[in-house]
This record gives sequence, C-alpha cells and structure tokens, in this order.
Amino acid sequence: MPREYIPILIFLVIAMLFPVVAIVIAKLIRPSAPFLAKLEAYECGIKAASDSRGRYTVRFYIVAILFVIFDVETIFLFPWAVRYKTLGWFGVAEVAVFLGVLFVGYIWAYKKGALEWV
Repeated sequence: MPREYIPILIFLVIAMLFPVVAIVIAKLIRPSAPFLAKLEAYECGIKAASDSRGRYTVRFYIVAILFVIFDVETIFLFPWAVRYKTLGWFGVAEVAVFLGVLFVGYIWAYKKGALEWV
C-alpha cells in the first residue's frame, strides 16, 4: 500500500469510530429512569386523542410528493441564476424549456385532480 494513502486510512478509521464511541459514551453517561410521561408519544401536556398510527388518505401523500418534486425542481434554478450573465440567450432558452416542462407537469397534476382535497 502506498504511503500516500495512510492519512486517508487513518481519517477513515477515525470517522467510523467517532459516532460509535459517541453513542456508547452517551449510553453510559445518560440517566435511564423512564416513567409514564416520558414514554408517551409527545410531552406537550395534552393526552393523546388516539393512536399515532392512524390512517391518512392517499391524497395527502400525493400532495406531499408533488410539493417535494416541484420544490426540488425549482432548486435547479439557483445555479442558472448564478451563471445568468455567462450563459446568455442560450441559458434563457434553457430555463424557458425547463419552466415549460415544470408548468406542463403542474397543469397535468391539476387536471388529474391531485391537488384537490375533497
């Protein structure tokens, strides 16, 4: 093994040991005295109304996934905004196509009724 890789190997071993050692030390140091209030789902002072494993409609998940998709897609506009002047008209056309595809996806989801709660 070449000598240049020894610091990388040492760093890798330290990086793998650090979380394990930190968890073990935390387990040994922390107090372990659970009681009923600590074992409840939330310690907000209000008793839980029902089980936390309730069923949700599929529409809730569809709207959540659509939000994540459209939110992540708009993040791709940031690099374009940083390099706006160097890209020129090619960059403007590129973003126009990108936003067009994004808009078509939004219209498609709206027409399918994925954004309606009722």
